[in-house]
Amino acid sequence: MTDGPTYGFDTLQIHAGARPDPATGARQTPIYQTTAYVFRDADHAAALFNLQEVGYIYSRLTNPTVAALQERLAALEGGVGAVCCSSGHAAQIIALFPLMGPGKNIVVSTRLYGGSITQFSQTIKRFGWSATFVDFDDLDAVKAAIDDDTRAVFCESIANPGGYITDLDAISGIAEAAGLPLIVDNTSATPYLCRPIEHGATLVVHSMTKFLTGNGTVTGGVVVDSGRFDWSASDKFPSLSAPEPAYHGLKFHETFGPLAFTFHGIAVGLRDLGMTLNPQAAHYTLMGIETLSLRMAKHVENATKVAGWLESHPHVAGVTYAGLPSSPYHDRVARICPRGAGGLFTVALKGGYEACVKFVDSLEIFSHVANLGDTRSLVIHSASTTHRQLTEEQQKAAGASLDVVRISIGIEDADDLIADLDQALNKAHG
Repeated sequence: MTDGPTYGFDTLQIHAGARPDPATGARQTPIYQTTAYVFRDADHAAALFNLQEVGYIYSRLTNPTVAALQERLAALEGGVGAVCCSSGHAAQIIALFPLMGPGKNIVVSTRLYGGSITQFSQTIKRFGWSATFVDFDDLDAVKAAIDDDTRAVFCESIANPGGYITDLDAISGIAEAAGLPLIVDNTSATPYLCRPIEHGATLVVHSMTKFLTGNGTVTGGVVVDSGRFDWSASDKFPSLSAPEPAYHGLKFHETFGPLAFTFHGIAVGLRDLGMTLNPQAAHYTLMGIETLSLRMAKHVENATKVAGWLESHPHVAGVTYAGLPSSPYHDRVARICPRGAGGLFTVALKGGYEACVKFVDSLEIFSHVANLGDTRSLVIHSASTTHRQLTEEQQKAAGASLDVVRISIGIEDADDLIADLDQALNKAHG
């Protein structure tokens, strides 16, 4: 099929990137479990390696199953191309790799997944990069944090763990005024609830492990390229605008135009970093995406009902769900996430840390795991697990204090979830 504006989300999530197999007529995208691909002749091989022709060389770079997934995700996010890789963390490095260099920095939101905070505050220092953490509700602070060495602005659309919704329109305006790309982690929202490119994002990253696959079977990540950023407008991004020695002086932006980042992500990023997505994982994610809209609608429906019930429970001190009228971010839902505030939020319990531990241990339907975005409802105490490496101040800024439990609402019967939460809360408080 031809992907275009005439097709709705529900159609694209099934058909984009998927065509009957030309050899067998197989309707579902096959798992191309192969390392390498036979070239037609020597000239064909040379053209592929020179980036003069698009095709398959070696599965560290390109694979037909992965390519189908990349095309589908680009279509759903409204981008021009995508680069799939082995995890959400890998996607963040792939996104930053062409933009950064020793001594350069990124400005990032304080409201991030704990692993991302650690990656940006600690691990990227080994590349000579650094990150400045800012409360993205303080727009003046975001502007002030940007300096001559800043190369990107980074945030989450719906932040993990608290379900906080970022004002992407305001943040993208700041990034654009500074001549910088905005990178948005859209894992918690998915393109069904939020399309960051429509709000000015340059790149969109996902941990496909979560809602996109939706069944807790594989890990994977993706970077979706909007194709809208002018990489040659300044000398800040030489990897994309200047001659590339490994390809005989080829200039990615000059040669590939809107697809410059996508081609660089594959031809240089995957080639040298090797963060490859395996074809079986791509297959599982393709199948998961086929029901994305159905699942996300149910996640939102259940989360709205459960969060509303929790808010009135006598053992609960507070609920962070943006879908609640009491949330300070409720007014952003219709503008940023018009189909709902997602299925992720936190609950602060009266009784603090001890109550949280007893609560988690007493749940029966909810699974206690370090994951989110599953069809199953999940729970975790972030401060002692996913955000454990952070300081107490960082935990509070991220919305993962000691008295807080993160809940990922699944697609089970909402009344069953409420009953389970009720008995666990009562046990947690004696």
